[in-house]
Amino acid sequence: MIHTFRADDAVELAVLERSGFVESRHIGSAVVLAGDGSIVTSLGDVSAPIYPRSAAKPLQALAAMQAGVPLRGAQVAVAAGSHSGSLQHMDLVEGMLKTAGLTEAHLGCPADWPGDPDARAWLVRTERGKSKLAMNCSGKHAAFLWACVENGWDLDGYLEPNHPMQRGVRTVMEEYTGETVRHTGTDGCGAPVMAVSLTGLARAFTTLAKAPSDKNANARAATIATSMLDYPWAVQGHGRPNTVVMEELGVLAKLGAEGVLALAAPNGASVAVKMLDGNGRAATLVGLTLLAASGALDIPAVAQVLGKVVPPVLGGSHHAGSLRLGQAVSALLD
Repeated sequence: MIHTFRADDAVELAVLERSGFVESRHIGSAVVLAGDGSIVTSLGDVSAPIYPRSAAKPLQALAAMQAGVPLRGAQVAVAAGSHSGSLQHMDLVEGMLKTAGLTEAHLGCPADWPGDPDARAWLVRTERGKSKLAMNCSGKHAAFLWACVENGWDLDGYLEPNHPMQRGVRTVMEEYTGETVRHTGTDGCGAPVMAVSLTGLARAFTTLAKAPSDKNANARAATIATSMLDYPWAVQGHGRPNTVVMEELGVLAKLGAEGVLALAAPNGASVAVKMLDGNGRAATLVGLTLLAASGALDIPAVAQVLGKVVPPVLGGSHHAGSLRLGQAVSALLD
């Protein structure tokens, strides 16, 4: 059976300390690339396959755009994002479907409660219940369906790996990661998820981040990067880690399930992180620190953002500890 890297091939990236006692340890792997694609820092096994999960969404959105979907502005960002299901997010996705002549019923993702508390309260109050529009992958699915309409492809089978839409995703994944997809599985939303290495994922984000300033780059890739930074609220949600990082640092940021994160600065410096235990609470802490340690970001600016996005360790209503860097990462700051 194919698998990702093992614990013996990982390093300690972060620890949670409570009352002076190290309670939990997050091991994983991470890689930092320079703008030219060369490896600056490698921690753990960065060549083993991983599922990028939702960190692949910018590439999936790019595949939909290359299939003829005329996404614009916030539509691009929500297609490339994992939104919190706010009313604004749901309206945006519903509008995409309506333009394509479709409805929520066509979405192949499962119905879900939104992460946004106001939207959840509204769905409960109006007795609408769970909604496919509220599912955090609905923007990507709407873009896939719109591509099917534009090309006359089968709607019912749009999530099958051999469907033209998903073959297009595979082509983009392999082009931008510079790797052959090593395995294809099923993501939580029902779409195919394609295994590549952390290095390949970082390489893809390097290319996306540099696209707006590269006159020879794919114009749609440039649109993906520009739109994510112009409409960061659509990628995740107000006050959410990816959104805050993009708003305050101008860094492309995309979390994925099971402890995955990809970041890229405008000069193309990028980082990809995979927490082996699947818990992503320390991913932004580790990823931003690695970019700062490489010289791609200003350390004080990163520290200010981390103060907003790293979850606190509480004892009652008081701080009882902290989520902090593991030795493998903190040593890079010395």
